[in-house]
Amino acid sequence: MSWLIDAPATHGKARATCLALVDLESGRQWTWAELDAQINRTAHWLISQLGPTSAERVATLAKNCDWMLILQFGCARAGAIFVPYNWRLAEAELTALAADAEPTLLFHDADMPLPLAPKRYDIAELGVMVSDQPSSPVARNARQDWEEPTTLLYTSGTSGRPKGVMISERNAFFGSSAFINGNRVSSASVLLCDLPLFHTAGLFGAARSILQAGGLVYVSKGFDPAQSLERLGNPDLGITHYFSVPQMAQMLWNQPGFDPAKLSGLLTYATGGAPNPKAQIERFVNAGVPMSDGFGMSETCSNFATPTEDRALMLRKAGSVGLPLLMVEVRIVDEDAQDVADGAVGELWLRGPSITRGYWKQPETTAKAFAGDWFKTGDAAFRDSDGFYTLVDRKKDMFISGGENVYPAEVEAAIAELDAVAEAAVVGVPDERWGEVGRVYVIAVAGQSVSSDAVIAHCKARLASFKVPKTAVVTDTIPRTASGKVQKHLLKARALNELNLG
Repeated sequence: MSWLIDAPATHGKARATCLALVDLESGRQWTWAELDAQINRTAHWLISQLGPTSAERVATLAKNCDWMLILQFGCARAGAIFVPYNWRLAEAELTALAADAEPTLLFHDADMPLPLAPKRYDIAELGVMVSDQPSSPVARNARQDWEEPTTLLYTSGTSGRPKGVMISERNAFFGSSAFINGNRVSSASVLLCDLPLFHTAGLFGAARSILQAGGLVYVSKGFDPAQSLERLGNPDLGITHYFSVPQMAQMLWNQPGFDPAKLSGLLTYATGGAPNPKAQIERFVNAGVPMSDGFGMSETCSNFATPTEDRALMLRKAGSVGLPLLMVEVRIVDEDAQDVADGAVGELWLRGPSITRGYWKQPETTAKAFAGDWFKTGDAAFRDSDGFYTLVDRKKDMFISGGENVYPAEVEAAIAELDAVAEAAVVGVPDERWGEVGRVYVIAVAGQSVSSDAVIAHCKARLASFKVPKTAVVTDTIPRTASGKVQKHLLKARALNELNLG
């Protein structure tokens, strides 16, 4: 059976006159009844363009705005698939995503008119385009089955090929339910959404969770430390929930004149997307800010959180990602897929209704990601005797820069385009501003030369800025195993020593 899950339709009747969504850039405000009606108009328009239950992809290339959420809900009602592109990507990267998703429609900001779909529309004009459509409910049979994907979230793969994570309405509902349960969310909750809506943290962990509960979402165009801090402390907004990557929290703390009293209205300050240092959590909690570091992935939605009702517990468990959330099952296994004892490090496996069924058009990659119905995260972790989990390493060689996943293989593949480069290897190193940045080691082809500046310039022309290595080192050797694999742990140790960070 396909269950009908539609929070705006439910709240559109039960909380009709309550405020649901505010776009801080334009000042547009939507009550629940208005939001429900506008989603219907959008869905009717999509059906007129694509037909019902089409599974056609509808892409966006836009910074945060209310229309992105309206369009996503509209796609679900119309049986289409919402594909929010990361606007920070380089044109070549976006072209690769378009080739994979094959969108029929693209909604974009006026300053991002890249030719990624046959039909392109300025997202700011969406309201005008759908204005003549009926606000009446869309026929239920226009939808996809609740197990079918309604959103594709792209995450880079270690092979360099982008992976479209298929998220169904079932996944979204249970993932949001988990976040609601673990982060003190209710219909009285008010969220400031600074995180980008092309990431699972911003789209599902933050915005969709609050909306599912019937709360209020203030959408900002993006994070600005001074402006965000002012909004968090504005009593007229009454923000109760905030979700950011740790680097954003650090920027808030380091703002001139920072006063933790501005965050006194928060019931939960959730962090994720990168490890949140124990010292930073302690700083915020000791200042009276209930900070909960958690863990989730595009593939799994929200999975862990630290309870924020108990200050002593938050301090005692600082550095962990907390407890498993509602309907999340967890295993820590060894190389033989056997469960390990508490305190022992192994690979983190997850199971539950929020977890994707796989990657768009990549059955082999999907098969490798699962052991039966258990999703293999590739992250090393351990569980303590109280049932709290701590991550000790991340997916293989991946590192996180400013909350963005960076896969060295993707960067190395771009550098390999340089004729003068024989070998290249990238590792992540600590950075005060971004958490981590890339450092690449390159070996020139015999008889040729290559400069560090040329490598960096080449990357800047082909990759998003957060993927571009901060430093490049021309070297004679890169440590490898007998089988030829780069020994990244040795290379990283060398990098830390060279940078006096070891």
